[in-house]
Amino acid sequence: MKVAPFETDDAAKMPTNSIKIFAGNSHIEFARLVAKKLGLELAKCVVLKYSNQETSVTIGESVRDEDVFIIQSGCNEINDNLMELLIMINACKTASARRITAVIPCFPYARADKKDKSRAPITAKLVANMLTVAGANHVITMDLHASQIQGFFNIPVDNLYAEPCTLKYIRDTIEDYQNCIIVSPDAGGAKRATAIADKLDVDFALIHKERKRANEVSRMVLVGDVKGRICVLVDDMADTCGTLGLAAKTLLENGATSVYAIVTHGVLSGKAITVINDSVLTKVVVTNTIPHEEKKLLCPKIDTIDVAATFAEAIRRTHNGESVSWLFERAPE
Repeated sequence: MKVAPFETDDAAKMPTNSIKIFAGNSHIEFARLVAKKLGLELAKCVVLKYSNQETSVTIGESVRDEDVFIIQSGCNEINDNLMELLIMINACKTASARRITAVIPCFPYARADKKDKSRAPITAKLVANMLTVAGANHVITMDLHASQIQGFFNIPVDNLYAEPCTLKYIRDTIEDYQNCIIVSPDAGGAKRATAIADKLDVDFALIHKERKRANEVSRMVLVGDVKGRICVLVDDMADTCGTLGLAAKTLLENGATSVYAIVTHGVLSGKAITVINDSVLTKVVVTNTIPHEEKKLLCPKIDTIDVAATFAEAIRRTHNGESVSWLFERAPE
């Protein structure tokens, strides 16, 4: 007895190679925004914890021969979120995904990028190794604490910049921005601050800080003239905000009229909200690479720059094989 072949059209047999966007639990609202910009729904996935604290991942649809993007930021419960990401990458790899891109808006352990003292671990390198071994083919992130972290990987890494969105915010929001001065709160961020100052055609100043211990600044010295000017502090990360609070105080003592702070990753841990509320800062502007909606309710000084469009465009360009460097100078709508 002969069995008749199934009647299917040729189009149905062909793989679609479409974009599949998955989201972990770290920042699901951001993942929804990115998917919406691309005109897509988030792919089905269930990520939960068992009672013994093990992470369980169930991929709810086929990813065979698809272009998979997994969005997971390094924030809140960082170790759990990192483990979620690794398991999701591995689940998609064993399910025969064509390419797996880890989209990590805020890279975890980015500050542990060198041996700053004896026997210190280079944890950022360890995270890079884990992502590669799990099965990631590509990484997209934003404003790495140190750009050389890209060299820790043996796979392509696209380090996007929040700078175009920052420039747009300054031009649109800060009145008389032509009279402002861009200030770096430390020597490490001087390159970032000078790049923004050059593009706005304004002056630049620098604050030198001396630390007593990690996360605690003892003394600040201003290099530059800020008298009668609006100051814009720029940095890649705001954690406890002690540096920003002290920097703003130093700037006002030196004659600044008002002080804004614009940072890419608003970690805002510990006493950060209290520090901001009690500080002389006019606004603390952060991107949405890390969720902070609850903190905004406690602190009216916090403002948000949406970078979902930048990540959405990076995903589209990666999928279509187009240049991502276009985004280094432009902020997509």
